[in-house]
Amino acid sequence: MTRNPVTNLDSRKILIAPSILAANFAELGNEIARVEKAGADLIHVDIMDGHFVPNLTIGPPVVQALRNITKLPFDVHLMLTNPKSFVKPFADAGADSITFHVECSDNIEDTIREIRSFGCSAGLSLKPKTPADKLIPYLDKIDLVLVMTVEPGFGGQSFMSDMMPKTRAIRDAIIKLDRKIHLEVDGGIDGKSIFVVAEAGANMIVAGTSVFRAPEGAAEAIRKLKSAQDKLR
Repeated sequence: MTRNPVTNLDSRKILIAPSILAANFAELGNEIARVEKAGADLIHVDIMDGHFVPNLTIGPPVVQALRNITKLPFDVHLMLTNPKSFVKPFADAGADSITFHVECSDNIEDTIREIRSFGCSAGLSLKPKTPADKLIPYLDKIDLVLVMTVEPGFGGQSFMSDMMPKTRAIRDAIIKLDRKIHLEVDGGIDGKSIFVVAEAGANMIVAGTSVFRAPEGAAEAIRKLKSAQDKLR
């Protein structure tokens, strides 16, 4: 399987990853085609186990079915207590990048190695209450950091601006390390909050409700998000 990892994307550009959690699941294929045409750079796929977070979403068969309808990278976010055992099923289903949580029960470095063994880019995420210093020691081993700007589990929540100091701290650490690592944020981001997010150093923007359910349409919503490019640190 040919991968399209996030390392193929420019980490100094604002990149938009619409989250299918906010899409119409009865029209999921058409929804992905719609945001791809609107200018999405990748597709964010939230995977929840009902244990690590209080919700259930989809499994590998759905990802595999969707893989056939788009060439955009699949940015798969494993909100799982034991992500390592699910790396292979999602990689086989067509994931290009796999992100898991620093708070999980599995060994972090072993899970990163498992992800890389399938040719996927590897990411680490942290919940709002987890400090940046829990993740920073792994920066030299990953390609992406995902900062949650809402409590993970459900879409449509309000943006938590108090996550921006953490985002800045991680961007500072990335700059110090001098590695091309994507800094992704997820939760409540729209055409207004995008500017403080970019100023904090995040370049990869997960946007669900503000893209899939935008009254002005997905193309205009994505254009507004990308207009923060000149604010990016």
